[in-house]
Amino acid sequence: MSGDSEVRLGLVLPDVLGTYSDSGNATVLSKRLEWRGVPATIVPIRLGEPVPSSLDLYLLGGGEDEAQALAAAHLRAHRGLQEAAARGAVVVGVCAGFQVLGTSFVTSGGVEHEGLGLLDATTRPGERRAVGEVVARVDSLLGDEPLTGFENHQGNTTLGPGSAPLGEVVRGVGNGDGSEGARTGHILATYLHGPVLARNPGLADLLLEWVLGEPPKPLALAEVSALRRERLSGVRFGHRR
Repeated sequence: MSGDSEVRLGLVLPDVLGTYSDSGNATVLSKRLEWRGVPATIVPIRLGEPVPSSLDLYLLGGGEDEAQALAAAHLRAHRGLQEAAARGAVVVGVCAGFQVLGTSFVTSGGVEHEGLGLLDATTRPGERRAVGEVVARVDSLLGDEPLTGFENHQGNTTLGPGSAPLGEVVRGVGNGDGSEGARTGHILATYLHGPVLARNPGLADLLLEWVLGEPPKPLALAEVSALRRERLSGVRFGHRR
């Protein structure tokens, strides 16, 4: 898209997938665009409404089991998100949104639900709930800065060959196997709240680069840098494998 075009950010089912303030990710992206002189509009898509396939980026947040199942059923019935992903739109899922983007997930009652199949990932309940701070060393394709955030979930997610993890967990649980998140093309998901894009400006700008087709102009925000230093303090990083 051209640099002066409006970027349309789809906030998918904030009334259902809005438990952990992940809707703030849309605000972060909108402001980072506006600060660079790029107009942006947040388009909320609520339960019962059709999902437009014409947006540039779609954001799904976290939610409890019943809300997650409702979201998956709605998005299977209204296939605008899948159509947008097929043409290359950027899609981001957090926690429950991560699981919905996968092929299937099992809720705490043992019921298996069909996901959207945009990521090669299946999720089953783990023995213990993962709660706390997470730090992950990311794959080099996603940059050099570690990801930080907090997690609150009981799902263990297994990735198939069609998706790659975002990185390797240094602190916390993540997917449950030492990895964190998933990516296939321009579809990306993570267990990290915070909101994750507020705490990880490099990741936010990578998503904007995918949308804009070029790296956005640099931004220097002292508050964000200070927060990252605080969250990463005391974490020891081994050598990249």
